[in-house]
Amino acid sequence: MLKHIRNTAAIAACAVAAASTIAAIAASASHGTNEAANESTNGDAPEFTGIDQWLNSEPLTLERLRGKVVLVDFWTYTCANCINTLPAVKSWNQKYKDHGLVVIGVHTPEYPFERDTGNVKRAIERFGITYPVAQDNRYATWTAYSNRYWPAFYLIDKHGKVAYAHFGEGEYAQTETAIRNLLAQK
Repeated sequence: MLKHIRNTAAIAACAVAAASTIAAIAASASHGTNEAANESTNGDAPEFTGIDQWLNSEPLTLERLRGKVVLVDFWTYTCANCINTLPAVKSWNQKYKDHGLVVIGVHTPEYPFERDTGNVKRAIERFGITYPVAQDNRYATWTAYSNRYWPAFYLIDKHGKVAYAHFGEGEYAQTETAIRNLLAQK
């Protein structure tokens, strides 16, 4: 009986610890102010690599986009959180594309059916996405950014440095302020 009580207590303690860890990860990812976001803003932005298809655009490189502010949005078309961010991303694209912002969606699939270019094209049309989308089926660009989240925003300044990162939904005003500040820099 004592052994059963000890095992039950140990299982309960593990469950509480796991729930706390999951809650902390979810809270930090949804607020975009976690350590991972801060660590992601420490240097040169990785180049787009291993892209299977470019949709809505010819292939782009960060080198060619030097002098522009670039918003790299890692997403996938069945992710509810990614879908929830699309109105903000599309709005930023419309508001700031003529002022030096280039939005690039990096579609990195979570499920095998999301690798199909036809499915991605239909999703782009359904969501009204007009900015370039890079299909990253092999996670090459995802890996180059050391990304771990859907959705994830990386703002790259005019000099090619990652200046801001946000993971998850929310803090749209903070992200838009970062966009405006980077566009205002000489």
